[in-house]
Amino acid sequence: MKNIIITGGAGFIGSHVVRLFVNKYSEYRIINVDVLTYAGNLENLSDIESAPNYVFERVDIVDAAAVDALFDKYQPEGVIHLAAESHVDRSIKDPLAFVRTNILGTVNLLNSFKRIHEDFQGKRFYHISTDEVYGTLGKEGLFEETTAYDPNSPYSASKASSDHFVRAYGETYGIPYVVTNCSNNYGQNQFPEKLIPLFINNIVEGKPLPVYGDGQYTRDWLYVVDHARAIDLVYHEGENGETYNIGGFNEWTNIDLIKVLCTQMDEKLGREKGSSEKLITYVKDRPGHDRRYAIDATKINKELGWAPSVTFEEGLAITIDWYLNNALWLKNVTSGTYQEYYDNMYAKR
Repeated sequence: MKNIIITGGAGFIGSHVVRLFVNKYSEYRIINVDVLTYAGNLENLSDIESAPNYVFERVDIVDAAAVDALFDKYQPEGVIHLAAESHVDRSIKDPLAFVRTNILGTVNLLNSFKRIHEDFQGKRFYHISTDEVYGTLGKEGLFEETTAYDPNSPYSASKASSDHFVRAYGETYGIPYVVTNCSNNYGQNQFPEKLIPLFINNIVEGKPLPVYGDGQYTRDWLYVVDHARAIDLVYHEGENGETYNIGGFNEWTNIDLIKVLCTQMDEKLGREKGSSEKLITYVKDRPGHDRRYAIDATKINKELGWAPSVTFEEGLAITIDWYLNNALWLKNVTSGTYQEYYDNMYAKR
């Protein structure tokens, strides 16, 4: 079987990619590599955990020796690298955690991939990144693949650095690579530190909805299942050495998005219209907050034929329904139960 390592496969985006590849490519052995931090949850993959072409390995990509051992064991033809610390607020509090995982972890993977292959024919290293590396936009314009990097947070700086290392290893050592930069993802299984699942949970519990600054920060939103489809396309059909921007072809200010979310939640919970909006609370802005992100996804659309399958409103409705129908999952991931379980389980190995 063709061995493909997917890092961060127990996380939000990664679990959707793992599921897609396991179900779609029976000729691949998918090795899900995840250290199982607070945002990694094997429950996300309970439906495919017994598949004959699926393997899980708990490995910290910051540990170079462990990464080397992993690559020696499986000799992967491909790597799809999603593992990352990804929350801007956390990066402001602990930048070094982002340096270790996002930069050092990426270099460790590149070194191991380079070491095991004398011939890169048919091999590929695929690095998934973010639109935040481009910095901030004014009222006009879009991020293109040629937009200069201008990161403004420790998170985006760490991802920008890892992007540069991937390209540098391609130029220096000949590693075949592709890079994608995506907009804000939303959908099922997202840890509730991010805006949409956090606000869904807060509305259910009647807690405040904290909105940074004036609420006019603008983002492009990408449904996670559509992102997984794009990753599949880029891995198999993208050109080596190329970058592809992946976006949802839509922009929303935070406050407008929150109001749409509140309206849908009121309808689904059978509450009086406008009741959820009363929970909106404006809070002090965070440092280095980029005003606007917006991706031009023309390249991946024209060259690979990818386009979103749902509108934002449709994807949001699917997402809300999933969280409302999976209250136990939400309760468990917010209680720390899974982190303790995994730590205890793997400490015995």
